[in-house]
Amino acid sequence: MLDIIKKLFCNEQVDVAFEKSGYNEKITLEYQSFMRLKGYSWQTQKLYTSHLKRFISFIDKDLDKVNNSDIKGYCLSLMENNNHSKSFVDQAVSVMKLLYKEVLPTSDIITNIPRPKKDNRLPSILSQREIIQILKATNNEKHKTILFLVYSAGLRVGEVVRLKLEDIDSSRMLLKVNKGKGSKDRYTLLSQIALEQLRKYYKLYKPEDWLFGSSKPGDHITERTVQRIFENCCIKAKISKDVSVHTLRHSFATHLLESGVDLRYIQELLGHASTKTTEIYTHVSQKNISDILSPLDRLVGINK
Repeated sequence: MLDIIKKLFCNEQVDVAFEKSGYNEKITLEYQSFMRLKGYSWQTQKLYTSHLKRFISFIDKDLDKVNNSDIKGYCLSLMENNNHSKSFVDQAVSVMKLLYKEVLPTSDIITNIPRPKKDNRLPSILSQREIIQILKATNNEKHKTILFLVYSAGLRVGEVVRLKLEDIDSSRMLLKVNKGKGSKDRYTLLSQIALEQLRKYYKLYKPEDWLFGSSKPGDHITERTVQRIFENCCIKAKISKDVSVHTLRHSFATHLLESGVDLRYIQELLGHASTKTTEIYTHVSQKNISDILSPLDRLVGINK
């Protein structure tokens, strides 16, 4: 059983530290068991375990001997020496808090561990013309269907790869997302154009369980595969913006907002727990900004 868990969770860069202490190995397994009991998603379990083993490699001592300064030093190292993003360091803090509050409770070790201030970065948005260029950049019907669904329904990449035939409700024109972020189910839009593309895809591929199966029998395609599909389409479409497949989801929300859809409905379609998360699209929407006339354009005769 131990060997199986190691294969599932081990990161090659930190495996050496994982083997150094039998105590740390035991705590790591308890940590993983706790996450499973709490119902954490597979992705979160994998991410948190990787963070924990990276921390073990850094401190090079048993986890019960760790003090407050060790954790602060580790977080500083991630930011200053390893140039990790603030969100990455924020995840590391969450991992430490879970460890020392729930799995290995220690009086005050985790107090006064500051989280890095988040950057107020706005997402890149593709114009409708750019969306068309990307969707037309492939003749592969499977690839095209995947991108149609991501954009038309505002899906995360992890959601589109896990779609099943039963999730397509053509009678109500809805698409069901099972266990999205936070293990929440939701319904989102099923576009008429996307449905027509789905039917074309079905005739060619005849999927049986997963909507987008992989070469491995009984499995779905990987998230990385979808990312590569999108990257290749962007190259062919000559898109110069710094974008990822998740940009299609951002663009979905922004284009809905610009077309007059209420923010509350967009929140539901995206599966956001808070309206504050959805409000970011008000900062990238052209809906109101484009109606404002620049003072330069009010200067008569400036080009004469």
